[in-house]
Amino acid sequence: MARGEPGAEVLRRWEREQAQLRANVIEEDTEEWQKDSAFAGLERVGGVDLSYVKGNDTIACASLVVLSYPDLKVLYEDCQMVTVSAPYVAGFLAFREAPFLVEAAQRLQEREPGLRPQVLLIDGNGMLHHRGFGVACHLGVLTDLPCIGVAKNLLQVDGLAKDELHKEQIRDLQTGGDVFPLMGTSGRVLGMALRSCNKSKKPIYVSVGHRTCLESAVRLVLSCCRYRIPEPIRQAGSRVNNAEELEVQLSPNVELTTHCSVRPLGCEVCRPPQQAAGCQVQRQPVGGSTGLQTVPGAALHGDKYQRGSPVSL
Repeated sequence: MARGEPGAEVLRRWEREQAQLRANVIEEDTEEWQKDSAFAGLERVGGVDLSYVKGNDTIACASLVVLSYPDLKVLYEDCQMVTVSAPYVAGFLAFREAPFLVEAAQRLQEREPGLRPQVLLIDGNGMLHHRGFGVACHLGVLTDLPCIGVAKNLLQVDGLAKDELHKEQIRDLQTGGDVFPLMGTSGRVLGMALRSCNKSKKPIYVSVGHRTCLESAVRLVLSCCRYRIPEPIRQAGSRVNNAEELEVQLSPNVELTTHCSVRPLGCEVCRPPQQAAGCQVQRQPVGGSTGLQTVPGAALHGDKYQRGSPVSL
């Protein structure tokens, strides 16, 4: 299982980093295609998802897909089983999951730069967040791509609640494309609840991640929906589910990757020359037993392990 909740010092460091990165978020359209009512010029839409093997909150599949637009055909897919060391802490999901998704985007840039998505849809929230900086914002700033957060459930922040008023607003969504704003007690609109198709009465929750305005984000998400979940995220999730079925028993040849949870881009070990504050990695060989190893520093750094092989740092 994942490690226990990090200490107060780590959480304060994460909060400071969120605040620093949040200053780089752009809450407006930056691309020409966003200004067109039919998104003329948009050709590639990406989706990312990270899902855990049933019964294990440390083994997951990180998936990135790129679809053509507007016909939504799969052009590229990347699905990798990973080990997740950072625990889940509400409001800090990006420190648990973003490193794997950033690496997937980097692999795409290295392997197929011509298929780099022009926008990413994220299974999670953007500015609809405790501190206005969810995983979609985090990924947007780190990849410098337009990003949109799409959540299946309402994150109850700034006075937003699944109360009778919210349920009544959902009932008023009569057809696909109907929306209502998610306005917090601060008076700020944090996102939109969207009925994404006629087949489902359950809304999805759309919020700005980076380099998009909310209106454009909602229009684009709706245009990507054949079902309740927009196709880029749905396709990424389907790869995740297929991988889970294949890897439940963890074949001896499965390669697992773990990343630094101190900084989103890692430290000197996993992504030179970045140096993570508070890095305690021990550079020493670890040998002996087979199987997935637990070693000093392994919970923090991006080293690759192969089941059935000794591990060294």
